[in-house]
Amino acid sequence: MVTGIVFHEEYLKHEQSPTHPERRERLAYTMDQLREEGIFDSENIVILEPFRASRKDVLEVHTREYVEFLERESKTGGMIDFDTNIPVGVFERALLAVGGAIRAAEAVVDGECKNAFAMIRPPGHHAKPYIGAGFCYFNNMAIMVKWILKNGFDRVAILDWDAHHGDGTQEIFYDDDRVLFISTHQMPLYPGTGYPEECGTGKGEGYTVNIPLPPGTGDEGYMMVIDEIIEPVINEFKPEFIAISAGQDNHFTDPITSLALTSRGYAEIMRRAVEMSERLCEGRLVAVLEGGYSVEGALPYTNLGIIAAMAGMDISSIREPENYLAELMWRKRDSALAKLKANIEDVKKVHSKYWDCFG
Repeated sequence: MVTGIVFHEEYLKHEQSPTHPERRERLAYTMDQLREEGIFDSENIVILEPFRASRKDVLEVHTREYVEFLERESKTGGMIDFDTNIPVGVFERALLAVGGAIRAAEAVVDGECKNAFAMIRPPGHHAKPYIGAGFCYFNNMAIMVKWILKNGFDRVAILDWDAHHGDGTQEIFYDDDRVLFISTHQMPLYPGTGYPEECGTGKGEGYTVNIPLPPGTGDEGYMMVIDEIIEPVINEFKPEFIAISAGQDNHFTDPITSLALTSRGYAEIMRRAVEMSERLCEGRLVAVLEGGYSVEGALPYTNLGIIAAMAGMDISSIREPENYLAELMWRKRDSALAKLKANIEDVKKVHSKYWDCFG
């Protein structure tokens, strides 16, 4: 199994400020770890060179007014909201991030690799058609999925496992029955959306599935969600392509969230996603990097686990350094499982009229 990795040194140059959570070290530390592990020397790995997306591709999702605003402000610097400023030059780097996502999908469609991971910055799943937000400028995932739909595919499943609800991606596909959007996310947490009752509208009713996770949810909880909701719905939807918004702020060391997933847990989730893709859509799967702000304790190991699982490597030894494990004991909460079970039942109740697997 050959896995493509999209990366470019330009992704390391994007920075809102040296102390901003979404800073260059997020990828720099990961690349050091991957080189140390010899990942790029593996015959199962191929490096994919990204390109800048065209305006035509971006305009499939974003309004012309917003694109022109971002381009203009990017020349001198500007502001979108209190945690998303516009650094000089971000417009071109955001286009390269979008192009990196499309390049990953293109490589899978063309058979260049079985699946692919776009390790891109800046992230995108909070960006809406008319504005950026939450560290995001263009919605990389949504633009990539629009590209997939224009290139011979009719059903795409998006699994967004970022700790923050992918409100931008949800809004873009809320009335589209070609796209199944499933989001697992901590609640309560920014942006405050993603309740089970948010399930789509018009033709898209039932094709948005939101699964709130209580703080303290760990590996066991994520496996429960996959077994009881994600896999049954995806099996019934029968996607032709699986796309993953791979946020890594669910990790127990993340400084701005309260979940308790481990790097081994990430690898197991990806392994399950790969198995679904092989069973349902000939292995076609693309992961796109979203959030994740523990630059030393999490990202080097979660990214390693994700890539190893995608490439069919042994994931049994994936783990964080032992000096971080005390924090896991503090973060993980046994009470989260009981609350999660109640949330799962709520989701099943809401979606029982849309999906036979819950009926």
